[in-house]
Amino acid sequence: MNIGIDMMGGDFAPLEAVKGLKLYLSAGTPAASLYLIGDETLVNPLLEEHQVSSPNLHLIHAPEVIGYHEHPTKALKEKQRSSIAIGFHLLATGKIDAFISAGNTGAMLVGAMYSIKPIPGVARPTIATIIPKLNGGTGLLADVGLNADCKPEQLNQFALLGSLYAQHILNIQQPSVGLMNVGEEEGKGNILAQATYPLLKENSQIQFIGNIEGRDIFGDKADVMVCDGFTGNIILKMAESIYDIARQRNLASDSYFSRFHYENYGGTPVLGVAKPVIIGHGISNDKAFMNMIGLAAKMIETDLCGKMAASFSA
Repeated sequence: MNIGIDMMGGDFAPLEAVKGLKLYLSAGTPAASLYLIGDETLVNPLLEEHQVSSPNLHLIHAPEVIGYHEHPTKALKEKQRSSIAIGFHLLATGKIDAFISAGNTGAMLVGAMYSIKPIPGVARPTIATIIPKLNGGTGLLADVGLNADCKPEQLNQFALLGSLYAQHILNIQQPSVGLMNVGEEEGKGNILAQATYPLLKENSQIQFIGNIEGRDIFGDKADVMVCDGFTGNIILKMAESIYDIARQRNLASDSYFSRFHYENYGGTPVLGVAKPVIIGHGISNDKAFMNMIGLAAKMIETDLCGKMAASFSA
C-alpha cells in the first residue's frame, strides 16, 4: 500500500503535514509506505526536528508549489515539478495507490478528472461531506460544490457513489438514500428534483426512501443525502457556520458540536474517479493530515474504487 502526500499543500505546510505523519506513525496501525512529495530543503529539517523517521517514508523532491490563487489547469501544465503535479503523475503511473493534498482544490479536481479520469460509466465525479447526526451516527451529503448544475442522471449516480462510500468506509450497512427537496411528497420540488425522483425510485442498487427536507439533515431519516452542488455547498457552509457559532458561544466542547470540526474527518474524497484522491481543508492541522492518511488507507484496503467500477459496469 503506497500513499502519496503533498507536503506543500495547506496554509501551514509543510509543518502540519510533518506533525501529522508523526501522529500517524505513533498510532501503532500497520504503516503504509508513505511518499512525501515536497521541497526537500524544507521538509527534511522538519522531519529531523520532530524526529519523524521510518523505513516506510520516502521523500520525493518537488521544488515547485501551486498556490491557492493560481489557475488550476494553467498551473498544472506549467508547474510540472510541483508537488501536486508530481503526485498525480505517481498516481497515474501506479507508483502510489492514493494521493492526498490540502493544497489548491481546483488543481486537485483538475488532476483527478484528467490525470486519473472518471470510472467508466460515471458522467461526473462528486465530492461529499460528512454530516454528524444527532443520534451519534454519521451521514453523507453529495454533491457539495463540484457540480453546481446537475442533470437527473448525475444525481442518480451520486446516490450510488455515496451509498458505496457509506457502506465500505462509514460502515453503514444498507445505507438509506434521500433526495433533498422542499417537501416530502413525490412530485414536489423543481424540475431537477421531479425528474430525479423516479430514477432513484427505480434504482435497484440503492435503498431510496424518498424526499427529505432541510430539517432532516441532522436527523436519522437518511444516511446518504443527494442534491446538486449549488444546494449542497450552501448546506455545507451553513453547517460550518453552526460550528463557528457554537465555538464563539463556548459550546464547541459539547459532544455533538465537536463532531463538526473538519480535523475529525481529515479530507473529502473525490468519488467516481478510478483511484483514491483526497482533498483536505486549507487550514489542515496535524490531526487532519493523520486522518487523511487513515482515510486513504481504508479506501485502498476496501478497494472502494474497484467496487464502484464494478457497480457501474453492472
